[in-house]
Amino acid sequence: MKVLDTELASLSQTQRDRFRADNIGYIFQQFNLLPYLSVVDNVVLPCHFSKKRKQGADCDLKVEAKRLLKRLHLPEELLNKPVIELSIGQQQRVAAARAIIGKPQLIIADEPTSALDYANRTAFIELLMEQAKEADSTLVFVSHDPTLEKLFNTGLNLQDINLIKTGAI
Repeated sequence: MKVLDTELASLSQTQRDRFRADNIGYIFQQFNLLPYLSVVDNVVLPCHFSKKRKQGADCDLKVEAKRLLKRLHLPEELLNKPVIELSIGQQQRVAAARAIIGKPQLIIADEPTSALDYANRTAFIELLMEQAKEADSTLVFVSHDPTLEKLFNTGLNLQDINLIKTGAI
């Protein structure tokens, strides 16, 4: 399988780990935040594993993290709290900021708006699109919400992909 013109099967496990850290930002459905770290420390975490992502942040990492979190409407008084003290919707925004910090080339978002209200969902999608465009990143966005499809250049239905895979189409 090729991702960003790199044949993943030809890489060692260590090289694949480096490739993922350098090039892919994930927004997991279950967030995978570290509960004992602060909000800001969770956001900057990918930059500690990747020099490329660290260099992709335009300024000091904590400043960049705070900028992203502000754009996602996370109150400043929460930034130094452990993420375990945040609501699910707030944790989702932290996970989103963590995925886009450092301008990864590929952003994979699995149901990233499921716990967000309309205003926060809109702010999140605007920031995600803006960051992806600015970094010339590819965005793979998975959602069960059909109202979001119109926001993207291309939409694929997983049922159609399965039909293609089985040869039905």
